[in-house]
Amino acid sequence: MQYFEDIVPGTKQAFGTYPVTREEVMAFAKAYDPQPFHLSDEAAAATHFGRLSASGWHTCAMTMAMVVANLEANQQAGLGSPGIDALHWLKPVYPGDTLRCETEILDKRASRSRPEMGSYRSQMTVLNQDDIVVMTFVSTGLIRTRPID
Repeated sequence: MQYFEDIVPGTKQAFGTYPVTREEVMAFAKAYDPQPFHLSDEAAAATHFGRLSASGWHTCAMTMAMVVANLEANQQAGLGSPGIDALHWLKPVYPGDTLRCETEILDKRASRSRPEMGSYRSQMTVLNQDDIVVMTFVSTGLIRTRPID
């Protein structure tokens, strides 16, 4: 199990693989972001995207799926997150892309009011199969401290 005490600022990690499918792009858009360029090839062709593209919020959701899988694989004693900062969608994500993540731990802080937990901030970079950065953000994770036996 990975606890607060195991988090080391400066640590970098690469993880995840998420294939972006046309069906999922359209299903997500229909349910959560029904803008024409996420739903129609013709509408998308008339925009700066040039073709059907994933919603930025879908890109966030796909990233979250990779993050959770990575947290589970590392058996992190995670407690969720109070939020993210500086979210930037830098390039469109298209059906046929494959996304992956790179992260760096920026800093960590023990909770003053809750000694059973701490937090850490990470710089997240999401890239496509061509190593083009499509999204970045800074996340704050909450994590348990090591239990005292």
